[in-house]
Amino acid sequence: MENEHSKSYYPFESDNGSENTDNLAFHTKERPKRFRPRIGISMGDFNGIGVEVILKTLTDTRVLDLCIPVIFGAARVFSHYKKLLNIDFTFQQHFIDDENIASSIHQQKTNIVNCSSAKIEIEAGKVTAEAGACALAALEGATKAMQEGWIDALVTAPINKDNIQSETFNFPGHTEYLTEKFSKDKVKDSLMFLIHENLRVGVVTGHIPLKDVPTAVTAEKITSKLNLMLHSLKQDFGIAKPKVALLGLNPHAGENGLLGSEEKEIILPVIEKFRQKEHLVYGAFPSDGFFGAKEYEKFDGILAMYHDQGLIPFKTLAFNEGINFTAGLPVVRTSPDHGTAYGIAGKNSADESSFRNALFLAIDTVKSRIDFEITNKEKMEHKQRRKEERRRNRG
Repeated sequence: MENEHSKSYYPFESDNGSENTDNLAFHTKERPKRFRPRIGISMGDFNGIGVEVILKTLTDTRVLDLCIPVIFGAARVFSHYKKLLNIDFTFQQHFIDDENIASSIHQQKTNIVNCSSAKIEIEAGKVTAEAGACALAALEGATKAMQEGWIDALVTAPINKDNIQSETFNFPGHTEYLTEKFSKDKVKDSLMFLIHENLRVGVVTGHIPLKDVPTAVTAEKITSKLNLMLHSLKQDFGIAKPKVALLGLNPHAGENGLLGSEEKEIILPVIEKFRQKEHLVYGAFPSDGFFGAKEYEKFDGILAMYHDQGLIPFKTLAFNEGINFTAGLPVVRTSPDHGTAYGIAGKNSADESSFRNALFLAIDTVKSRIDFEITNKEKMEHKQRRKEERRRNRG
């Protein structure tokens, strides 16, 4: 379960050291205490609440003590919402042309990369093709910057999964899009991982119709998702020996085959293979009783078989503060666990807690991955030294 590496996602107790480490690249093998990662933020659908929660989060200038924000979107949209919402946004802005990201990121201001020069009509609360195209331009700009190493992580504001569809975006959501974009980095799979404090819920099958779930729940897919979860809990959350629960697919986890055979034939054999390798993996648990009895409090991670099985209890427990985290990518990506919320868009009533938590988790995860690499390198070097000592002693 939790250890000394557990995180709070409101970490304003920042160090006031004077080291100049702002330009430290993500792939460094040393992490100074004062390291501030460059966090990319994609604007999302500008007719939803994405821009509002971004602005509200960055109003707290202490965010700049923790990271260098780089927003990908359209400058005009942010100017519009600052006036519409009538809030005193105090942060300093630095505007960047999409072609000049590499040399233009300001270390002490909130950077806004202008990804669209087209005239934009903002209609808060409405679904428009224009908003979808602009959301895609922002996402593509942020993804390119992440691939080229100009930002260390990406926080994605909500998109509309319908109006963003195009020749270059034919995916159910951000998770699938980013998985494909980083496939050349040998990424074959990723995990939708919902996070709130010590509650972490992943899903075996994501954005697919419910009727397709039974055939999609295979031993190979469960194995892949479980490996991703275990690795992420170690690398991203600092849990050396994670304890994971798997939920059953059927009511009452199949009731020993009476209500379905997937547990006996697919899920339990996978669990047994992981336990033979000394992983702390348990199940298959009936979902209703598992959450109803608060059994989730005993585990570091929970793997649900399908989208709503995991997300309904998660959002019931953490709707305004939960985070959507993509495990398995070579880069860090987080997002709030809510959608565009057109019904309250432009009304200054959106709660930014989930987006703020997503930003802080991105910051923490960048640092955790660097620390994880350093620790593994030190272990390998120590192992090599011991090997050389034994060889000398034998000589």
